[in-house]
Amino acid sequence: MSHANAALTPRARLRLARLIVVEQWPVAAAAEMFMVDPSTARKWAHRYRAEGPAGMADRSSRPHRQPTRTSLV
Repeated sequence: MSHANAALTPRARLRLARLIVVEQWPVAAAAEMFMVDPSTARKWAHRYRAEGPAGMADRSSRPHRQPTRTSLV
């Protein structure tokens, strides 16, 4: 399940990434077809190359660490 602000569902991301990687569509053309920014399309294509279909899942936007976090002590 995608979060409310996601431009595409994981299934649509996979279709977009496959168009770019497998079908060798230009990034701009695929991005226009899916109504996303070319940088977003490039990101999904990169994740598809690196991780395959599993890379299309939503990821947390929460920071991995907080170096300036105030101590509770």
